[in-house]
Amino acid sequence: MKAIIVLLLLLISGCSWFGGSRTSFPEVQPIKIVTVEQAAPMYHPPLPNAVTFLPVEWKILTPETMEEYLKDLEEGNAPANAWHSITSKSYENLTNNISDIKRYIRQTLSIVKYYRKLDDKKQEEQEKE
Repeated sequence: MKAIIVLLLLLISGCSWFGGSRTSFPEVQPIKIVTVEQAAPMYHPPLPNAVTFLPVEWKILTPETMEEYLKDLEEGNAPANAWHSITSKSYENLTNNISDIKRYIRQTLSIVKYYRKLDDKKQEEQEKE
Protein backbone atom coordinates (compact mmCIF):
# COMPACT_ATOMS: atom_id res chain seq x y z
CA MET A 1 0.00 0.00 0.00
CA LYS A 2 2.85 2.30 0.82
CA ALA A 3 4.41 1.60 -2.52
CA ILE A 4 1.24 2.65 -4.35
CA ILE A 5 1.06 5.92 -2.41
CA VAL A 6 4.72 6.66 -3.09
CA LEU A 7 4.22 5.85 -6.77
CA LEU A 8 1.17 8.11 -6.98
CA LEU A 9 3.03 10.96 -5.26
CA LEU A 10 5.93 10.60 -7.66
CA LEU A 11 3.61 10.62 -10.65
CA ILE A 12 1.62 13.66 -9.45
CA SER A 13 4.46 15.78 -8.14
CA GLY A 14 7.32 14.52 -10.15
CA CYS A 15 5.98 14.66 -13.65
CA SER A 16 8.44 17.40 -14.41
CA TRP A 17 11.18 14.90 -13.72
CA PHE A 18 10.23 12.97 -16.78
CA GLY A 19 9.82 15.99 -19.04
CA GLY A 20 6.11 15.44 -19.45
CA SER A 21 4.94 19.02 -18.91
CA ARG A 22 7.27 21.89 -19.47
CA THR A 23 6.04 25.35 -18.65
CA SER A 24 7.14 27.88 -21.21
CA PHE A 25 8.30 31.26 -20.02
CA PRO A 26 8.18 34.29 -22.30
CA GLU A 27 11.47 35.25 -23.80
CA VAL A 28 13.10 38.12 -21.93
CA GLN A 29 14.12 41.09 -24.04
CA PRO A 30 17.41 42.73 -23.15
CA ILE A 31 17.14 46.08 -21.41
CA LYS A 32 18.48 49.07 -23.28
CA ILE A 33 20.02 51.76 -21.12
CA VAL A 34 20.04 55.22 -22.66
CA THR A 35 21.76 58.11 -20.91
CA VAL A 36 20.68 61.61 -21.87
CA GLU A 37 22.74 64.49 -20.59
CA GLN A 38 20.65 67.56 -20.13
CA ALA A 39 21.44 70.65 -18.15
CA ALA A 40 19.14 71.37 -15.26
CA PRO A 41 16.83 74.28 -15.93
CA MET A 42 18.03 77.56 -14.49
CA TYR A 43 15.97 78.80 -11.57
CA HIS A 44 14.46 82.23 -12.12
CA PRO A 45 13.44 83.72 -8.80
CA PRO A 46 10.54 86.11 -9.03
CA LEU A 47 11.38 89.77 -9.03
CA PRO A 48 10.65 91.58 -5.78
CA ASN A 49 7.55 93.70 -5.45
CA ALA A 50 7.85 97.26 -6.57
CA VAL A 51 8.87 99.70 -3.89
CA THR A 52 6.03 101.94 -2.79
CA PHE A 53 6.83 104.98 -0.75
CA LEU A 54 4.47 106.51 1.76
CA PRO A 55 3.92 110.25 1.58
CA VAL A 56 6.19 112.34 3.77
CA GLU A 57 5.11 115.70 5.12
CA TRP A 58 7.93 118.19 5.29
CA LYS A 59 7.81 121.25 7.50
CA ILE A 60 10.54 123.80 7.59
CA LEU A 61 11.05 125.56 10.88
CA THR A 62 12.68 128.92 10.84
CA PRO A 63 13.18 131.06 13.93
CA GLU A 64 9.97 132.96 13.11
CA THR A 65 7.84 129.86 12.58
CA MET A 66 9.37 128.28 15.69
CA GLU A 67 8.29 131.28 17.78
CA GLU A 68 4.75 130.97 16.40
CA TYR A 69 4.73 127.26 17.19
CA LEU A 70 5.91 127.84 20.76
CA LYS A 71 3.18 130.48 21.32
CA ASP A 72 0.52 128.11 19.97
CA LEU A 73 1.93 125.31 22.10
CA GLU A 74 1.71 127.43 25.28
CA GLU A 75 -1.89 128.33 24.42
CA GLY A 76 -2.69 124.67 23.77
CA ASN A 77 -3.50 125.14 20.07
CA ALA A 78 -0.52 123.17 18.66
CA PRO A 79 0.22 119.47 19.01
CA ALA A 80 3.28 118.49 20.98
CA ASN A 81 5.56 117.07 18.30
CA ALA A 82 9.11 115.86 18.46
CA TRP A 83 11.06 117.69 15.78
CA HIS A 84 14.08 116.32 13.94
CA SER A 85 16.28 118.27 11.66
CA ILE A 86 19.32 117.76 9.48
CA THR A 87 21.83 120.13 8.06
CA SER A 88 22.03 120.97 4.38
CA LYS A 89 25.12 118.80 4.02
CA SER A 90 23.34 115.87 5.73
CA TYR A 91 20.37 116.31 3.40
CA GLU A 92 22.72 116.26 0.43
CA ASN A 93 24.29 113.04 1.76
CA LEU A 94 20.83 111.52 2.22
CA THR A 95 19.94 112.37 -1.37
CA ASN A 96 23.18 110.85 -2.63
CA ASN A 97 22.53 107.68 -0.60
CA ILE A 98 19.06 107.27 -2.08
CA SER A 99 20.33 107.82 -5.61
CA ASP A 100 23.05 105.23 -4.95
CA ILE A 101 20.39 102.73 -3.83
CA LYS A 102 18.42 103.39 -7.01
CA ARG A 103 21.56 102.86 -9.12
CA TYR A 104 22.30 99.58 -7.35
CA ILE A 105 18.76 98.32 -7.93
CA ARG A 106 18.86 99.26 -11.62
CA GLN A 107 22.18 97.45 -12.11
CA THR A 108 20.97 94.36 -10.26
CA LEU A 109 17.82 94.20 -12.36
CA SER A 110 19.84 94.53 -15.56
CA ILE A 111 22.05 91.59 -14.49
CA VAL A 112 18.98 89.46 -13.73
CA LYS A 113 17.44 90.34 -17.11
CA TYR A 114 20.70 89.45 -18.87
CA TYR A 115 20.83 85.98 -17.33
CA ARG A 116 17.16 85.37 -18.05
CA LYS A 117 17.69 86.23 -21.72
CA LEU A 118 20.76 83.99 -21.80
CA ASP A 119 18.78 81.08 -20.38
CA ASP A 120 15.92 81.68 -22.82
CA LYS A 121 18.38 81.44 -25.73
CA LYS A 122 19.77 78.14 -24.38
CA GLN A 123 16.28 76.70 -24.05
CA GLU A 124 15.43 77.70 -27.62
CA GLU A 125 18.59 76.03 -28.90
CA GLN A 126 17.82 72.84 -26.97
CA GLU A 127 14.28 72.78 -28.33
CA LYS A 128 15.58 73.06 -31.92
CA GLU A 129 17.84 70.02 -31.45
